Amino acid sequence: VQLQASGGGLVQAGASLTLSCAASGVTLSNYDMDWLRQAPGKAREFLARIRWRNGDTHYADSVKGRFTISRDNAKNTVLLQMNSLKPEDTAVYYCAVRRGDVGRYVYWGQGTQVTVSS
Repeated sequence: VQLQASGGGLVQAGASLTLSCAASGVTLSNYDMDWLRQAPGKAREFLARIRWRNGDTHYADSVKGRFTISRDNAKNTVLLQMNSLKPEDTAVYYCAVRRGDVGRYVYWGQGTQVTVSS
């Protein structure tokens, strides 16, 4: 199983970025796909989830209304559209495959750095 995250970069406050996570070697219809992030010196933070089977989504309050998670079934890819970025959004962003029945992450991507300058 491989999760390949991409799309990070350096942007100014107020800008937008779209992160992508391409999955291979796993049947995503059995899982949820999450985006999380970790800023320096802070704990890893859940951001957004999409249930692959039916497309249901869930967001952390900190990003609700600014971030949108979506999926491309044909490409086995999950996207995170991030708008109105703030300096406090600076972090390494990870995608992860989660077993919804037990609430456990089973696969992780390598992370992609997002840096938002003020």
